Amino acid sequence: MSPASPARIAPSADVSPEASIGDGSSIWHLAQVREHAVLGEDCIVGRGAYIGEGVRMGRNCKVQNYALIYEPARLGDGVFVGPAVTFTNDHFPRAVNPDGTLKSASDWEPVGVTVEDGASIGARAVCVAPARIGAWATVAAGAVVTKDVPAHALVAGVPARRIGWVGRAGRPLVPAQDDAVGVSTADHASRAQDAAVPPPAAGTRLWRCPATGALYEETLAANSSENTIREVTH
Repeated sequence: MSPASPARIAPSADVSPEASIGDGSSIWHLAQVREHAVLGEDCIVGRGAYIGEGVRMGRNCKVQNYALIYEPARLGDGVFVGPAVTFTNDHFPRAVNPDGTLKSASDWEPVGVTVEDGASIGARAVCVAPARIGAWATVAAGAVVTKDVPAHALVAGVPARRIGWVGRAGRPLVPAQDDAVGVSTADHASRAQDAAVPPPAAGTRLWRCPATGALYEETLAANSSENTIREVTH
């Protein structure tokens, strides 16, 4: 087994000596990584990106150019953060107190954004803290997230709303056992698999990933915005 590669830090990057950068990670030009931030192995932080004090990132994360990750954000493994994404960290942002004095660190309570394993945040999206982005969810470019996003949800718009489900490959899921006209060529193989799939249980709906063939079961709630989905097979 070959030894892990050391982290690569561009000469113009500003990385605190109190930050921890995992082996194999790359910090590119003009990026800043603050004190006590912890980055896992094989992460990439793009040009001009900001990683706040104490932020934690898992392994294999990609933070693209000029993204702003303010503390106390938490990112799981394999998280993608697109260019110019912003994670906020304040319930009631103000520069000054009611008496006009400048706010200090002790005058506010930071709240963070949590992003679970495999999730992706599209370019220029804004995630307003506190919010949790579920595993393998996708936030579309330009969306404004103001509440928690379920695992595997595809959300878009301002404020962001769920418009579909996505699998681990990032592709939108398609209905399983669907004999509707217009099924794409890529879905024909999946339809053959679906012939062997038992009917969904009451109150559920089955979906399939057109890229991997994995099967998912959606649980239907009285309010569709509260539906959830889980992966049944790989």
